[in-house]
Amino acid sequence: IKTISALGGYAASAITAITIQNTLGVRAVQSIAPDIVRGQIEAVMDDLQPVAIKIGMVNDIQIVRVISDCLQKYSPAYVVYDPVMVSTSGKKLMTDEAIEEIKKELLPLVTLITPNIDEAKVLTGKSIHNIQDMQAAAKMLTDDYHTSILLKGGHLEGDNMCDLLHTSESIYHIYEEKKIESHNLHGTGCTLSSAIATYLAKGYPMRESIQHAKTYITQAIIAGKELNVGHGNGPLWHFPDSVAQMCTFCAVVS
Repeated sequence: IKTISALGGYAASAITAITIQNTLGVRAVQSIAPDIVRGQIEAVMDDLQPVAIKIGMVNDIQIVRVISDCLQKYSPAYVVYDPVMVSTSGKKLMTDEAIEEIKKELLPLVTLITPNIDEAKVLTGKSIHNIQDMQAAAKMLTDDYHTSILLKGGHLEGDNMCDLLHTSESIYHIYEEKKIESHNLHGTGCTLSSAIATYLAKGYPMRESIQHAKTYITQAIIAGKELNVGHGNGPLWHFPDSVAQMCTFCAVVS
């Protein structure tokens, strides 16, 4: 919601699960009843009719089916799926049954999937150690699900960030930049996928939407480097142009 709002979109949400978490990690996850999730989605889609949908954590198989049904019912122009499977602290956020159902029912319905290295390993069953492995994994996912893949290489060793786009038209594009050292990186994947969805909704092509989103998240990471929120993996600053508000916020939570 912060990302979409910061980029000039209007965000409306459907909550699939409630987590107990802070900057130190995820302690527990509780799924929302499937009929409530369906009701939330239908309420938004019937009234606001969003151009782009961003999907994040989906905790169980019933909710996977609800989301798949709704996507087929409403056919939004763009669907960006960030397959959140394991938290940064190592907490598993998705059942094995849900993963298999996602492969079968959900992935063929989306416009873009944005897995990181670990998530791509789960989806493909293949080890990924370098750019060549990323290309093979991205092609495999594109061939299997006939959608575009943005494989995020932030977990690879080295000083550079390397994300690889493989489109449904079999076009590769690599986004590369220097890694930014920061202890505040919580929510980077969610932020990136939400930003991409926002730019797609604004009418930008896929490659440009991803580039704009990556520029935004770089600014958000840099702006949040000095934040002192919690004792663990802190958040980005989603309003990088709002320096005065950031300073006020830091003073309040310190």
